[in-house]
Amino acid sequence: MTALPWSPLSWRELVAAQQPEWPDVAALELVLKQLSTYPPLVFAGEARALTASLAAVADGKAFLLQAGDCAESFEAFSADVIRDKLRLILQMAVVLTYSSGVPVVKVGRIAGQFAKPRSSATERVGELDLPSFRGHMVNDVAPTAEARVADPTRLLTAYHQASATLNLLRAFTKGGFADLNQVHAWNQEFVASSREGQRYEVIADGIERALRFMAACGIDLAAEHQLHQVDFYTSHEALLLGYEEALTRRDSLTGDWYDCSAHLLWIGERTRDLDGAHVGFLSGVSNPLGCKLGPRATPEEVLGLCQALNPERVPGRLTLVTRMGADAVEECLRPLLAAVKAAGHPVVWACDPMHGNTFTSTRGRKTRHLDHVLAEITGFFAAHRAEGTWPGGVHVELTGENVTECLGGAEEVLDAHLDQRYETMCDPRLNARQSLDLAFRLAELLGFFAAHRAEGTWPGGVHVELTGENVTECLGGAEEVLDAHLDQRYETMCDPRLNARQSLDLAFRLAELLRAG
Repeated sequence: MTALPWSPLSWRELVAAQQPEWPDVAALELVLKQLSTYPPLVFAGEARALTASLAAVADGKAFLLQAGDCAESFEAFSADVIRDKLRLILQMAVVLTYSSGVPVVKVGRIAGQFAKPRSSATERVGELDLPSFRGHMVNDVAPTAEARVADPTRLLTAYHQASATLNLLRAFTKGGFADLNQVHAWNQEFVASSREGQRYEVIADGIERALRFMAACGIDLAAEHQLHQVDFYTSHEALLLGYEEALTRRDSLTGDWYDCSAHLLWIGERTRDLDGAHVGFLSGVSNPLGCKLGPRATPEEVLGLCQALNPERVPGRLTLVTRMGADAVEECLRPLLAAVKAAGHPVVWACDPMHGNTFTSTRGRKTRHLDHVLAEITGFFAAHRAEGTWPGGVHVELTGENVTECLGGAEEVLDAHLDQRYETMCDPRLNARQSLDLAFRLAELLGFFAAHRAEGTWPGGVHVELTGENVTECLGGAEEVLDAHLDQRYETMCDPRLNARQSLDLAFRLAELLRAG
């Protein structure tokens, strides 16, 4: 029997996991019909441009930074929140590009990330068994039976908030806020005073000097639009298929179907069944796609997903996002890399170092530790080095706010700090300082990997001057030696030496680089 041609409604014939129990299906269909008459949120040409940029990532010539909220909120919605999130992603991209020399494709988990999959249809809150909170697109987080009823009118609210968010993002990225001349202004006050903020200021100074040098050489900087605006794309998990169907449009130029709710849509670990509705729906739209892969993913499953979602093997069409945990990533990822490479699928490989490293703190808070996040990224790079493939990107949950949801960082968040500003509706996010810390560590790995990959050489060793004494001769280190400390124990007869703590710090960082690169 010949399969019927794909249409935006085809998914309705398949099993759709993780869909809410809508109490009034007629009301839902009325909302979806209304949504289908609304303007698209993004345009097909923008999605094609993102595919082209991701093709460079698949070819090892660029790096994907995909970042944003775990779940966007209807309540915490303001121009300041959007600006701060964008500002942080721009800062991270500058750190990565300036430090590694690799172009960065910037994609936000924003303007649509309103729904969340859940492991159970119900949850226990105090003495009540309630329907699980599935994101503001479906119901409310308040712990009452009434608040947890799935309400289809929330789909309309989500559309309008996404539209307003996109409007502001376009204004910021094309209207001067993203100009490299503003690189110092991106440093928020509570970040600027931190070690991460001070390291960022050094990069910002370097960029300003480079711009002055270019101008002095007679280059017309005003004519170089890449210096004054950035391409920034949106993404979310395509979870609620009725909403995605309602915003799917046929492109007037190519005749192809595009899901115009976002530039990039991804399929989650819980909904990537090859015969399921999510794979069936997204296989028919021409947007760039992502698919999450957990530690139980097999080479056969991954090859099946590659064939289903990108049968024509278009570079940049498919991003495989691994979320395996720091302890499992190397062992679990390498067979997948080898299989996809051998089959010739031109995918982008990205690392989600968040979801496989979640645990409950001693005080009962769901959290993650930055060290575990960084360890998974290091293992991700190491697996790619072993298999001769390109570690194409990271996919992280973060916020521009000064929250205390994840442990660790250069200015360490401890278990006792979690209650101070634990504001997430779902999963814990890195705060701005932790996100910049991650960007600097990632830039070291990426620059090291890219340089030696390009030259096909091996970094054979290091030659350092150090002492086992607790001197204060070199600045920096995890327990930072400042300029004011130098006179305390400056004992060298000639050149300054690393002290014992700094030497161990160097050894641990070097071990990360060697493992990854």
